[in-house]
Amino acid sequence: MYKIAVMGDRDSIYGFAALGLEPFPVTDPVEAGKKLRELGESGYAVIYITEALAAQVEPEIDRYREADLPAIILIPGVSGNTGRGIMAVKKSVEQAVGSDIIFNN
Repeated sequence: MYKIAVMGDRDSIYGFAALGLEPFPVTDPVEAGKKLRELGESGYAVIYITEALAAQVEPEIDRYREADLPAIILIPGVSGNTGRGIMAVKKSVEQAVGSDIIFNN
């Protein structure tokens, strides 16, 4: 059975534990890159990561962009929404569908 993880600063992710997601509090980019790789190779189907942390580990996230698993989903943190998450979804949808059906550009 696949697992679901959430990574980011402690304040942003611990509420997800109540939903059954496994929280991994990380703020250091080097440690976050290692943890992302570890989770990606150990049976996690979905990894939610805060937008702020994702900005620091973009090269590591790019390694999984074409892979079937894990799906890496950007979420806003407690500091607010940066817009990176919706832009990542837009990019994925545009790649899958062939046009921008979210913003109709």
